[in-house]
Amino acid sequence: MRHSQRSKVDPFIVMDVMEAAAKAEAEGRDIVHMEVGQPGTSAPEGARRALAEAMESGSLGYTVALGLPKLRARISKWYKDRHRLDIPPERIIVTSGSSAGFLLAFTALFDAGERVALGAPGYPSYRQILSALSLTPVDIETRAEDRYQPTPDALPDDIHGLIVASPANPSGTMLDKPALTALIEAAASRNAAFVSDEIYHGIEYDRPAVSALEVTDDVYVINSFSKYHSMTGWRVGWMVVPETHVRTIERLAQNMFICAPHASQVAALAAMDCTAELNANMQVYKRNRSLMIDGLSDAGFTRVAPPDGAFYMYADVSDFTDDSRQFAADILEQAGVAVTPGLDFDKKRGARTLRA
Repeated sequence: MRHSQRSKVDPFIVMDVMEAAAKAEAEGRDIVHMEVGQPGTSAPEGARRALAEAMESGSLGYTVALGLPKLRARISKWYKDRHRLDIPPERIIVTSGSSAGFLLAFTALFDAGERVALGAPGYPSYRQILSALSLTPVDIETRAEDRYQPTPDALPDDIHGLIVASPANPSGTMLDKPALTALIEAAASRNAAFVSDEIYHGIEYDRPAVSALEVTDDVYVINSFSKYHSMTGWRVGWMVVPETHVRTIERLAQNMFICAPHASQVAALAAMDCTAELNANMQVYKRNRSLMIDGLSDAGFTRVAPPDGAFYMYADVSDFTDDSRQFAADILEQAGVAVTPGLDFDKKRGARTLRA
């Protein structure tokens, strides 16, 4: 049977590393996992308890496509409390993780063949989802001196969209409000849609992350319960879109997903009020960040942009190797530590970088 051309996307290398690490563990080795972008903490206790109670009292059937009204209202309150923004619940769509949010956003905003810019290094699934939708990803080569974030002068004129993440994956670096505003304005001047990946909001170390919604309502914002709320496997997230785009997203969501998992929505609603536990998790991440910064320096990895958020360190390892995939395999084999080669994030320069 035939394959479509658009199905020929690249593998997600980090998953190959994860598989190799699992194989090593099955052979009895003790492996330190630093390869996958997920917290080591579990879903908050209150979330687990709420789901257990819901399972005893209801069927947890389909919800409406846009998500549980109570959850949408609670996310609206989150924007009020955190960003002092009045985001109506009607503009909030609950999704099956941020991945579903990107599928919905890219389908709603772009036609086949259109060009969508993204920073390199960057989250590899942006590129693969765009390609699978017959869109053209356009890498913007970022620089260490810009903390691996795109700048307005680097944007091509012939783009139809721009994806920006702050805090970013793999670097963990953030854009301040002037820098974010400049990118939004540069995209608007090109009549390009702006998509803001904010799934690491809440995991910040020295200053709060800025939401694109603090700049303008004419953006798509994608967020998730996976990172700050420690709910990666629950597959629940949300997106905020302009009021005039809600019905478009609703029609797409109805047909693509029906709804986000009801059980996960129940847990997510409760997780938003587990403040003490989530704050305790952040203290763990802060200690881990300090250990990583000091440890990498001591080991000779000095070409690192210290992360502002998320839980990654992105290191230039060109002093040691020009084959990061083999270097990662050697680290796993000899030191029992699973890390991700930069090839996942930057096709051109990733052979000289690692994410840990």
